[in-house]
Amino acid sequence: MLTFTQLSKSFGQKTLFNEISLRLQRGDRVGLLGANGAGKTTLFSIILGQVEQDSGLVEMERGIRIGYLPQESAPAENETVVELASGISPEMAELLKKLRSERDPDSAEYHDCLERFTELDGYAIEAKAKRILSGLAFRDTDFDKPARTLSGGWIMRAHLARLLVMEPDLLMLDEPTNHLDLETLGWFQEQLKSYSGTIFTISHDRAFLDAICNGIAEIRNHKLHRYKGNYNFYLKEKATRAAQYEAAYRNQQREIAQLEDFVRRFGAKATKAAQAQARVKQLKKMERLEAPESEAKTLRFNFPQPPSSGQRVATLNKVTQAYGDHVVYRDLSLKIEKGARIVLVGPNGAGKSTLLKILGDVLPINGGSRELGHNITAGYFSQERADGLNLEDSVLHEALENTATGLSDQSVRDLLGVFLFQGDDVHKKVKVLSGGEKSRLALVKLLLNPPNFILLDEPTTHLDMPSIDALIQALKNYTGTLCFVSHDVHFIRAIASETIQIEAGRVNRFAGDYDYYLYKSGANSERAGLVAGLNNARPEAASTDPSKETVLSARERRRQNAELRKEATNKKRRAEKRVSELETAILKLEEEQSALVKRLEDPTTYSDPEEAKALNLNAARVAKRLEEKNYAWEIAAEELEKLVQTL
Repeated sequence: MLTFTQLSKSFGQKTLFNEISLRLQRGDRVGLLGANGAGKTTLFSIILGQVEQDSGLVEMERGIRIGYLPQESAPAENETVVELASGISPEMAELLKKLRSERDPDSAEYHDCLERFTELDGYAIEAKAKRILSGLAFRDTDFDKPARTLSGGWIMRAHLARLLVMEPDLLMLDEPTNHLDLETLGWFQEQLKSYSGTIFTISHDRAFLDAICNGIAEIRNHKLHRYKGNYNFYLKEKATRAAQYEAAYRNQQREIAQLEDFVRRFGAKATKAAQAQARVKQLKKMERLEAPESEAKTLRFNFPQPPSSGQRVATLNKVTQAYGDHVVYRDLSLKIEKGARIVLVGPNGAGKSTLLKILGDVLPINGGSRELGHNITAGYFSQERADGLNLEDSVLHEALENTATGLSDQSVRDLLGVFLFQGDDVHKKVKVLSGGEKSRLALVKLLLNPPNFILLDEPTTHLDMPSIDALIQALKNYTGTLCFVSHDVHFIRAIASETIQIEAGRVNRFAGDYDYYLYKSGANSERAGLVAGLNNARPEAASTDPSKETVLSARERRRQNAELRKEATNKKRRAEKRVSELETAILKLEEEQSALVKRLEDPTTYSDPEEAKALNLNAARVAKRLEEKNYAWEIAAEELEKLVQTL
């Protein structure tokens, strides 16, 4: 379907890629990876004919249709949302306009328009567009709105709907998940799984790549490396290839050293001269392996920690919040405790961002009360956050101005580098940065001097994989309280220890991580299929066998079966250990709870109000921990039962 051969592209002195080749066949679903600036989007532009390559050839099958979703700034004119999503021709748009404006359905003009619109299959296309728009979380009332009145993220969704309606032969997507919430992402993944065409996508979302891809192509060190399988398989295969290459390189270096040593020792001796010359020729003919590529390491950075806070971080009591006639919350009550790491989940428009703003005291509430706890400093981070940045400052100066004491300039530069401000980029004025760059700079400032209550709204949107890993490391080390919204399942699983589901103004709290939320909500959810789709995005659930047609020998099958049995036995032992540890912890907490209750039931306890207050607070903490441990035991015990049944 698509083949590019020996493609090279440079900008000035910077080489993006050199003599790279790839062949995409029908049904391929390939994820394109590479560090920021490696040339992924440029490669897409070359394929689309928007940028000219320095050398090489791009070939396509005659007559194939290509659909392309850019990362940012898709156009929107005066057409309605449904017209944009339908991808209709100017003729169909004019016919549709006449049909809607004609007041006499019996007129000849109306019938002529209707006949022609039906010939062009207009109603089927419009119905399909509305179905897909609904899947992407558009409401019926949005369909006839002018597309240009939407925010950038919703315009991108409308363009994504257009591509799904068109069903092109080759679908090229540049970071398609950036503007999708978790539930919409689950629906979108299911659409792509059943997509009949070829998919070529750039993405930093590991779970998304695991869910849809059967191949990975990575631009690394100016070359293109192809892997079969999904992202999880790519990680394993890349590590295997790297180990094999390093071993081959070491062996060759050892051989070269031995040959050179022989020439050096015996080259001048008449009796060994012929043998020495033979080794010289052998060295000249040898195809030298390049030194193994050094992989970028995860940044090890001692992030400053926030000041300590009180146990109760934020309290909402019967809060009402509305935007005009649209009521988001009515009588909302919620308590956030110190050290919590909460992810907010729910459909788009449910009020996740609004809740973050309410908790961060950055949005006036319409009713009820909001209290931040003792010594709490809240920091709210939104995707579009540019306020608080000095536009005339350089990137480096802006970061240094916000740096906590004890951090060196080099440490700040290192952090800027991992968040994609490298080399001379640190001297750019803030005012020339893109929206994504300003967002990343605001995130760096937040990490350099963090408050003790951080609220993050889609923090990974403008980050590549190494930057996401650095952010995960920072937040794992963070000692304050965290509440966030994200569509990145990998990020959520790495950070969240508690989940709050928001839907139709109601808050449902799950005292466990994201997988626990999926486990508890999936069985009775009307969207069980969606939850299953999100579950299938887990690396361990995705297929990692890219060559199922391979015929294995009986000996190899026995070896693999033995390894599988051994792995299952080890998993069972670990699960038994986990269950035992949880049962011990639960028993200890129950004993502690019993002792506390006994003291609280003693009337003499209340002669000292401060002691009684401390005991009540401790009892609440123990009860919460006991609830969490019981939930964890419930999951672990079920997992153990499944493992026992498989052995």
